[in-house]
Amino acid sequence: MYILKIEFATPEYDEAVGIRYDVLRRPLGLEYTPEQLAAEYDEIHLAAYSDNNQMLGYLNLTPLNEQHVKMRQVAVAERWQGQGVGKRLVAASEALARDMGFSKIVLHARETAVPFYLGLAYQKIGERFEEVGIPHFKMEKGL
Repeated sequence: MYILKIEFATPEYDEAVGIRYDVLRRPLGLEYTPEQLAAEYDEIHLAAYSDNNQMLGYLNLTPLNEQHVKMRQVAVAERWQGQGVGKRLVAASEALARDMGFSKIVLHARETAVPFYLGLAYQKIGERFEEVGIPHFKMEKGL
């Protein structure tokens, strides 16, 4: 498996949107709007690939300021879940964020994903809240 930075508005980005839709949006009956996707043009896009170049997962890093970056839209294709793809994507994003000079990653974790992030040394911050109609927690990790 390997991790690559992919570019906005490319076939690779479109494939990543498909994985995100299947994993994150379709189960909630939600679609991505053109405006939501267009807002990602200047964000950092990472994708995990199998050794035979099949996209396995994706995540997005959105700089918030000079010190903090937000991890968003973490999605691993269903048949690859539980095989370390998400852990490798998160580790690669942390290394990249550190190299870019960020000191902290923040994220909004679905309640079901909190144990995954706790296992990667993220900490819950504050109380549970609703986002896209389901429970989430704010989490963060210093780099």
